[in-house]
Amino acid sequence: MPVSFACTFAALIVMIYGCTVGQKKLVVKEQTLYFKNLPTEFDGYRVVQLSDLHIGTYGEDTTFVARVVNEVMAQNPDLIVYTGDLVNSDAAEVDPFIPLLSSLSAPDGVLSIFGNHDYCYYNHHHQIEVIRKEQEALKAKEREMGWQLLLNEHRVIRRDSTCIAVVGVENVGKPPFPHDGDLPKAMAGLADSTFVILLSHDPSHWRMEVLSETDIPLMLSGHTHAMQFRIGSITPVRLKYPEWGGLYEEDGQQLFVSTGVGGGIPFRFGAWPEICVLTLKCR
Repeated sequence: MPVSFACTFAALIVMIYGCTVGQKKLVVKEQTLYFKNLPTEFDGYRVVQLSDLHIGTYGEDTTFVARVVNEVMAQNPDLIVYTGDLVNSDAAEVDPFIPLLSSLSAPDGVLSIFGNHDYCYYNHHHQIEVIRKEQEALKAKEREMGWQLLLNEHRVIRRDSTCIAVVGVENVGKPPFPHDGDLPKAMAGLADSTFVILLSHDPSHWRMEVLSETDIPLMLSGHTHAMQFRIGSITPVRLKYPEWGGLYEEDGQQLFVSTGVGGGIPFRFGAWPEICVLTLKCR
């Protein structure tokens, strides 16, 4: 009985902390990434990655999101990328936050992609017309905020006579998640020598296609949240995702997975809300 009571009490403390302090314990994670083929003009290039706000979970309370925006801007990024799951299930969730999210800016812009929740399937099962209407509304809102939404397309960023490309695909994932990504389409027209940063919401895409069929040096993902629970390297999400958070490298290709900011439920323990600051360096 004492052991079971202690376990129950500990679980209760974790739940209370995670639902109060933990879900708003914002951290800035800095990571330096080294590449052999990065153009020297981009040595020291700073990318701030945001992911998985699930903004409907905050209702109309903008306080925490304002902190996130202020902290992003304090990092002086060259580029801001958003790797999906802006909403939970409806485009209107973003409305109270449009003025705040519109204030995100960087010299090379704010580039975003859709995550599985951004397709607005979850509250509208089989209501195809409603789903399409919600998707188009969310696309319009992201563009209203000044974000450049990449739907199987790319943007070229230039420095003097050289450039890099940011490629954004729609969601690529295993069932039941949407699989609308088209990487060849997104990369069409790019020279083979172009240094590519791929934005793809689900890290499963790295092993499904990126490693086996491309030489893309860097992919940025979100999606896992580390299941919003982590003690050191222990998290239940490892049972489903071999690449669930942080930096991974294989055969010269790198994947960075942000465990995100929010979630469908207002709880985080150990896997604190994070802003990721990625500095690209020549090796």
